[in-house]
Amino acid sequence: MSRVFIVGKSELPQQVSVGRDEVLDWVFIVLPGVSADIPLTVDIDGPGAEVRLSGLYLCGGDERVSFDIEVRHNAGDSHSHQFFNGIAGGTSRAAFHGRILVQEGAQRIKAFQENHNILLSEEARVETTPQLEIYADDVECSHGATTGFLSAEEQFYMRSRGIPESEARVLQMISFLSPVLARIGDAGERDRLSAEVEAAVRGL
Repeated sequence: MSRVFIVGKSELPQQVSVGRDEVLDWVFIVLPGVSADIPLTVDIDGPGAEVRLSGLYLCGGDERVSFDIEVRHNAGDSHSHQFFNGIAGGTSRAAFHGRILVQEGAQRIKAFQENHNILLSEEARVETTPQLEIYADDVECSHGATTGFLSAEEQFYMRSRGIPESEARVLQMISFLSPVLARIGDAGERDRLSAEVEAAVRGL
């Protein structure tokens, strides 16, 4: 099951079950001007199942965006990966609350969770709380989160090669978001949304 959800335009699922040998590959995109709470619970109920959840969010004004994602490994020999990147400016507030639950007896699990954020202003805020809750001993699980500002060193490098500062900032943000866009399987949809995201970044 592969799908891209444009928050504010697409009907969003709140719960899904993934069975034996099934693959769920979903990408969520939040563009500027959209405020939303996005809750999602994924039950992995069969061995061989694989879940890939990705997303990006762009908040340049006073938006309020919150992801609340729980992935429950109810069956062994299953994999999951959550990868979310966000950019927050203005007075916006963004949050990523992610939880991986590995049930007792669900062995040989691989589960990973990443959330990375860039702040464009001192007034913007991002809250990130990745969590692991594991009741099995044969697992490979990790989580990580980062929040920071655009790299001044990268900007200096590009400016020293004749790239204007404003364009250098845009290139940094596009580079930051591109790993999420790369997860869109359909090439035509990926190109269309990449162009839409780039236009949104240029307007931040």
